[in-house]
Amino acid sequence: MATRDNAPPRQLTFDLPADPRYGREDFLVGPANAAAYGMVEAWPNWPDTVCLLTGPPGSGKSHLASIWATRAHAWTAPAAEIGAAQVPHLVSNGAVVIEDIDRGQDRDEAALFHLLNLARERACPVLLTSSVAVDTLGLVTADLRSRLRLAPGAQILPPDDALLRAVIVKLFVDRQLVVDLAVVEALALRIDRSLGRARQVVAELDRDALGRGRRITKPLALAVLARLGLGSGESDDETDPDDEMDPDDVAP
Repeated sequence: MATRDNAPPRQLTFDLPADPRYGREDFLVGPANAAAYGMVEAWPNWPDTVCLLTGPPGSGKSHLASIWATRAHAWTAPAAEIGAAQVPHLVSNGAVVIEDIDRGQDRDEAALFHLLNLARERACPVLLTSSVAVDTLGLVTADLRSRLRLAPGAQILPPDDALLRAVIVKLFVDRQLVVDLAVVEALALRIDRSLGRARQVVAELDRDALGRGRRITKPLALAVLARLGLGSGESDDETDPDDEMDPDDVAP
């Protein structure tokens, strides 16, 4: 005869990634990315057929490229997937985004150079994205290196404090999470100024809170930061009585 287990039912959690929102209204503009945003907004009055957008991983390059692609009805292709056979097809669309030209191990420099020349010949605007500057791309094709050096562009800089806080709030909102401002402040004081890092930490907090079936609190945020090796930062001058550590907030 079977006996019933009196243990509480297990909670199933599903680690579903939050879809990034790449609409124009979702892009937060600050001093760090104002020049890059202005370049995208200036189209079609670009000074050249080709423009280059640079910035560290997670800084918003793909978001800006998506905004421009929507406006220009551009096709988007990773640089690593472009070969000679794809060039005429891509240019035939009339506008192209080429992402991650810094992925050098799989990059066909001859095909990329051919694309830029054909795009200029046919007045097809091209937006290129890269995590590093042209001179550090390690290009072996001198003509391509020269062409990219001459291309006008804009750089996304590390975010200032206000932009970092605003992005953290937006990342929580995008995941339909409601948190106290103390959580946002704790994260902003302790992570490096990187939107990519902010995205990583918010995703980890969401995963952790979902697995525990608990809301995101400041103690939980600090525990997760410590687990990620990001616990250093400015200490609080005062302790909020609501911030007492719950035993369940201790990260394993």
